[in-house]
Amino acid sequence: MRSQQPRLQIWDISPPVHEGAPVFPGDTPYQQRWAATISPGCPVNVSEIKLSPHVGAHADAPLHYDPEGQTIGDVDLTPFLGPCRVIHAIDKGPLVEWDHIAHAVDSTLPPRVLVRTYTTMPVGRWDPQLAAYAPATVERLAAMGVKLIGIDTASIDPADSKTLESHQRIRRLDLRVLENLVLDDVPEGDYELIALPLKLVSADASPVRAVLRELPR
Repeated sequence: MRSQQPRLQIWDISPPVHEGAPVFPGDTPYQQRWAATISPGCPVNVSEIKLSPHVGAHADAPLHYDPEGQTIGDVDLTPFLGPCRVIHAIDKGPLVEWDHIAHAVDSTLPPRVLVRTYTTMPVGRWDPQLAAYAPATVERLAAMGVKLIGIDTASIDPADSKTLESHQRIRRLDLRVLENLVLDDVPEGDYELIALPLKLVSADASPVRAVLRELPR
């Protein structure tokens, strides 16, 4: 008889999406209405939703920060699936500098890095003081072979940035990015990341249902 494999733990690192969920100022908030409801003449419920693709956990496409960039429907899915490392840099803002994450960086660094900056991610409110990546940190991670960076805030750049220096670094270095993750309950360490964007063929971003899965021992 084949022995049963132990079930691997899964962490859901996606914030809840609902009416009232925080969005970047000026973005379209989540809105929902019922286009059809179960009744004697209708066998199903069908909802209609309107939202910015940057609501909740999401993946930016190069088109978001490059007028000639790929749409999210055209990007390679490889960076969004595979081994990753969660690194804590809690309350180290406004920028995550290399010294804040160096304690967890070594020659075994996977090609995906997610940084936790909050003790408790504010899933119910917009945070104008969000922590972001220092551009030099992005450069050094890319030099070590990282292909995707993520963070538990709404942006890898400061909320009031007009130059988006870290976004421009990932454009030049061809990295992918995940934002608005919830890493409150995730210990530092290595995991399998699964955070696939929708195939939105003309969009600048896509919501993702981001999860981390325990690696087999």
